[in-house]
Amino acid sequence: MLLELAIGDAYGAGFEYVSSNIVESNNDLSRYFKHPRHSIRPGCYTDDTQMSIAIAETIVNQEPWTPEVLATQFVESFKRDPREGYASSFYQFLLQVKDGREFIEKIIPTSDKSGAAMRAAPIGVFSTVEKVIEAATIQAAITHNTPDGINAAIAAALMSHYFIYQLGSKKELGVFIEKRVFGEWSKPWQGKVKSKGWMSVRAAITAVMRNDSMSELLKDCISFTGDVDTVAAIALAAGSCSVEITQDLPPHLIKALENGSYGRDYLINLDSKLMNLAVIN
Repeated sequence: MLLELAIGDAYGAGFEYVSSNIVESNNDLSRYFKHPRHSIRPGCYTDDTQMSIAIAETIVNQEPWTPEVLATQFVESFKRDPREGYASSFYQFLLQVKDGREFIEKIIPTSDKSGAAMRAAPIGVFSTVEKVIEAATIQAAITHNTPDGINAAIAAALMSHYFIYQLGSKKELGVFIEKRVFGEWSKPWQGKVKSKGWMSVRAAITAVMRNDSMSELLKDCISFTGDVDTVAAIALAAGSCSVEITQDLPPHLIKALENGSYGRDYLINLDSKLMNLAVIN
């Protein structure tokens, strides 16, 4: 899950809010594409992956699932490996706060954007829908304590849960989520994906439901244009858990993914520990 999430994030980072002409000309999975304006190096992931790592580590380490513990993990994950991709104001906030307590005290948690949804996929390993909803709600409310922010996070977490525990066919994913979270999750997304969290999740659900391989899924996520790194991160995390989706991401994208202290090998190891918890449950 985490490896695929990071590949979707890193690949999508090159296409975030670029023109449709650039997407059409370069979205062929031949390489990680260098964004024409940003300085993120091709093959490097962004905040989507870093915050998902923080969530996954909290789960794997079986830490108490409290706002302060989660916020502490967000801060520590950033400070040990500062990286681009965060909104500039949140990047500065993370630089300034020293721990989870200060994070909680100073954050203004009124966003309805995609930050809580982009990091929610690992929560899908929890053993029941009820546990997933509860855990996704708690982590979302730290930064996105709005109905849309929380609902988007729950929907993203339920995507991976649905496939991990094989709760139904791929074509029924949207309906499954609609029965548990307010929103038109089964309605096909069309056009550019803007910054609202529910938009990224709806686009990700649409892409997962209509693609049968990870390669086509990744290209489809990017073809929407807009906030496509988040769409791809959410979709690939879920798609990696589906028995109906062929796991055929190009080997060169796997090899070219960054592999520093928290890169490819770290993700593979953490992924294994995370998914083993799903088996235990």
